[in-house]
Order: sequence, then C-alpha cells, then structure tokens
Amino acid sequence: MSKAEAVAQHLPYLRRYARALTGSQTSGDAYVAATLEALVKDPTLIESSYPPRVMLYRLFSTIWNSLAVNDNAEQVTHLGAADRHLNQITAKPRQAFLLISVEGFSEEHAAHILDVDAPTLRGLVEESGRELAAQIATDVLIIEDEALIALGLEQLVENLGHKVVGVARTRTEAATIARSRRPGLILADIQLADGSSGLDAVNDLLSLFEVPVIFITAYPERYLTGDRPEPAFLVSKPYQPATLSALVSQALFFERNAVQRRKRAS
Repeated sequence: MSKAEAVAQHLPYLRRYARALTGSQTSGDAYVAATLEALVKDPTLIESSYPPRVMLYRLFSTIWNSLAVNDNAEQVTHLGAADRHLNQITAKPRQAFLLISVEGFSEEHAAHILDVDAPTLRGLVEESGRELAAQIATDVLIIEDEALIALGLEQLVENLGHKVVGVARTRTEAATIARSRRPGLILADIQLADGSSGLDAVNDLLSLFEVPVIFITAYPERYLTGDRPEPAFLVSKPYQPATLSALVSQALFFERNAVQRRKRAS
C-alpha cells in the first residue's frame, strides 16, 4: 500500500475527530487540510515505527495545538447537547478523551499523538472525566453489597458532581429504588450478597427504561468473552478511581449523544 493510500483510508476518521475537537466540520476540515498540506511538503512526517494512523493524528495534533482555536458561539450553535458539553472541556483533556474513547487508540499511542508520557495522558483523561461530568450531572443508582466499596463509589460519583439516589444490596432493592427514583446511570456489581445477580437486576431495569450501566466485577474474563451480549462498560475490581471516573463520564456522554441522534432521526 502506498503512503497516499495509507493516509486516505484514515481521513474519514480524522475528519470525525477534527469535527468533535473543533466544534464544527468546517473548522475541523481546515485543520485536516493543513495537515495534508504539511504532509505533501514533507512525506517523511509519518515515517516512524508507529502505525501511519498514529503518525497522521500526531501531525494533526501538532498543527492543532500550535494554532489558536476559534471556539466562539457561532461555531457551536448547531451542535447537539452532547457535542456542546464535549466542546466545553478544555483542549488537552478533550483531545485525550476523544483519542481514547472515540478513536480507540491505546494509551501508548494516544500519549505519542499528544507528545506526553503515559501518566500525563491518564491525568488528562481523568481531568476530562471531571469536566464532562460537571456538564452532564445525573442521578446514580449503585448496586453493590459490600459497604466499603459502595461508600467509595458514592464518594467518587458525588465528587464528579452527580447525586446518588440509592445504594441497593440485592436485585429486589435495586428494582424498588429504580422505580421510585429513576436513575440516569447505574453502577452495578455482578455478584450480590444474597446470591442474586447484578446482571439480572440491571436487565430488570432495562426492560422498563434505557439507562447507561457500568458493571464492576472481580472476574471480568467471565463476561468479556467476545460473544454478544456482553457488558458495554465493565471495570475490574480492584478498580482505579481515575479509570472509573473517566468511564462514568464516557458512558454518560455516549448516552446523551445517542439520544440526540435518535431525536434528529425522528
């Protein structure tokens, strides 16, 4: 495959990234065009031991971060609510968030794109989680039978600006709380104290209303099998607070984005 072909296959994804990053397709495309112009002048800019896609995004990032970004109101008036929330996250954390959660880069590759080390990248992702959560605060139901873990989860989501509407230890308690205090997010352990399943508890609730769910388990390999259905968001115990914080915000962001897409399609 030629260099031109290698770059061309990644351009639709780079345009998507640029649009989310800048707040408009027009502005995003201008930065993509500048990236391509730089590449035409010096094709060696993407020559590296890293994959061409990583180097293309790195070149784009270098150009984007070296120029003033016009984030005025005219750019974002046409955006959906989720996009506007994302647009309000400060620049570097927003880039880290998008590279990891939307573009699907590994930590190593995202760090190389932003020219930072891995700990710095993780800090940026955590910061994006805090900033995004502040924009889309919601009510949270925790399904967890271990009191100390439940307390830790409660403190974590409240520090992000959310409100915990209840902590359920069993499948029955979860149904009771959710019916009276319909949550906007659920954090659920999979194995509960009375032998019931957090998966079953969540399925009960999902039959009544749509809500993003993050499962927390000490045995992720039992559920991440590659077969469907499997949990969309799953965290291993013991979890890292920074990881869970970012995942909470990602789950809420994608849920809001999906709602906006459904509204536009209807």
